[in-house]
Amino acid sequence: MLTRLEQTQQKYGGSNKIIDSWLAERQELLVKYCKLAGLPPFQKEAKTLPENKLVNSFCQILIDYLSAGHFEIYNDIVKQCQQHGPDSAALADQIYPQITATTDDLVSFNDKYSALDENSNLDGFDTDLSVIGQILEARLELEDQLIHTLYSKHS
Repeated sequence: MLTRLEQTQQKYGGSNKIIDSWLAERQELLVKYCKLAGLPPFQKEAKTLPENKLVNSFCQILIDYLSAGHFEIYNDIVKQCQQHGPDSAALADQIYPQITATTDDLVSFNDKYSALDENSNLDGFDTDLSVIGQILEARLELEDQLIHTLYSKHS
């Protein structure tokens, strides 16, 4: 996921301040995810759960990222794609619903884990985090397709 982000930033970075900001927020989200999951370079001790404040922090950036996408970025990209012609607009209109389909699962994860305290039970957290990682990976690929559609002429 981080490699894909880097490729997207290299390819489209500097073209649009809003997208640059969004990709920076995506980077923060992915770094926090990697820390939670204990992915390189953030190794965690075997069979240990992350601190609650790290989980809460991840949930906050997750919701911020989702909100920025839905309420700011996607609509702007789709509108700009419409200006590129009907083929670009059709591609954007096809991709957007696929992105939105991932939102409920991500919000459910947030709802389940965003308000952890010292008495919270984290049973099933690793499994939930793994599933969220797969959903994020699919979503980010779709978002990259949407960004590519913005910068490609299809008509």
